[in-house]
Amino acid sequence: MSSKSDVKRAIQEVIRTIKTMMDRAMKGVLLDDPSIEEDRHAKRPLYSALVPDEIFKGSHFERRIMTRFGSAWGSLAVVAARVGLGKGDTGHSITGNVNAERLKRIQQVLNELEHAEAGRAKTRLDWNRELKFVLAGSRMTVLPTTVVCDAYAEDTKKKKKYAFELKAPLANSAHTKVSKEKLLKLYSVEPLQIDQAFYALPYNPYRRRRDYNWAFPARRFNM
Repeated sequence: MSSKSDVKRAIQEVIRTIKTMMDRAMKGVLLDDPSIEEDRHAKRPLYSALVPDEIFKGSHFERRIMTRFGSAWGSLAVVAARVGLGKGDTGHSITGNVNAERLKRIQQVLNELEHAEAGRAKTRLDWNRELKFVLAGSRMTVLPTTVVCDAYAEDTKKKKKYAFELKAPLANSAHTKVSKEKLLKLYSVEPLQIDQAFYALPYNPYRRRRDYNWAFPARRFNM
C-alpha cells in the first residue's frame, strides 16, 4: 500500500490540473465568453430592469466555474482511492438482483422521511432501523437493478469494497433523495457487492461539523 507521501503527491498533481482548469475558466469568462450587458438587456429586459448587472455577472461566472469544477471532487476521490487503497473509479456500475419487496420498502422509507401522515409526526431518521426494515423484505420476485456509484474504491489488501454518493455540500432535495435510494439499493443487491456505502460531501462550508445546517440532506441523512 502506498505511503501518505505518495497519496499527497498524487493529490497535488490533481490540484495542479484543477488550477489549470480554473485558469481556463477565468479566461473563458473574462475573454472568450464575457457577460455582455447589452445582449442581456435585449434578451431579458424585465430581469435586467430588476436585477443589478453585477448579480448577473456573478451568476455567469459561477456557472462557468461550477460546470468545470463538478468533476474535480471525483478526480480527487479516485486518486486517493487508487494510490491509498489500490483501486478507484468514478461512474462504477454495480448490477445484481433486488427483491421486489425490498424495492417497495425503499420507497416507503423515502416517503415516510419526506411526508408526515395525518395524525402523526414525520418519521425520525434512523439508518440502522431503515436498512433492517428494507432487508426484511422477502417476496420471491427479483428485479435486475443497476446502481451507478459517484465514486468507488477497493482496498486491495484488505479485500474491502466501498461505494460513495459524492455530492455538493449544499445539494438540493431531489439529489439527496436519489442518493438515499441508491445507498439502500446497494445494500439490497444480491449478491451483496460492497462492504460499505456512504453519502459523502467533499467539504463543509460551515467549517465545523456540528455547525453543518443545510436542510435538504438533513431530511434523509443524519449529518
